[in-house]
This record gives sequence, structure tokens and C-alpha cells, in this order.
Amino acid sequence: MPQTMTLDEKLAIGVKAHNYKIAGNMEECERIMREEIPLAPYLAEFAKNRLGPDFLINGGFNLSEAEAEFGENWLSK
Repeated sequence: MPQTMTLDEKLAIGVKAHNYKIAGNMEECERIMREEIPLAPYLAEFAKNRLGPDFLINGGFNLSEAEAEFGENWLSK
């Protein structure tokens, strides 16, 4: 089972994203926040149920923590 990211690791990514925001590169800031910080499993499950699996798949979200909690094929269940 994959290990979840620590709060310190998430904060470091947030700082990196913030630096891109300050530099005026919102596109890279948003990409980092979406792709590098795992979406909390409860939020991923909520989005799956309310918005559908395609929203999560096409959105490019980091779903590693949801996969660790719910299993690899949780989006198709």
C-alpha cells in the first residue's frame, strides 16, 4: 500500500506553487496544486459521487491517497 504524503511534504509543494503564483504563473501554480498534492480521500469520494469519475480523471487530480484508502479500481466501482 502506498504511503500517504506528510503534511510537511504537502506544505513544501504549496510553497512551490505559491512561488509560481507570486511570479505571475497561475497556470503552473494550479497544475502543481492539482497534480502534486493528493486530493483527500473524502473529497475524492465526494467528487466521484457528485460530479462523476470523469471529472476526477480528466481533471488530472492526484488520487494516490484515495487509491491507497479505497483500492486501485475505486473509480470504476
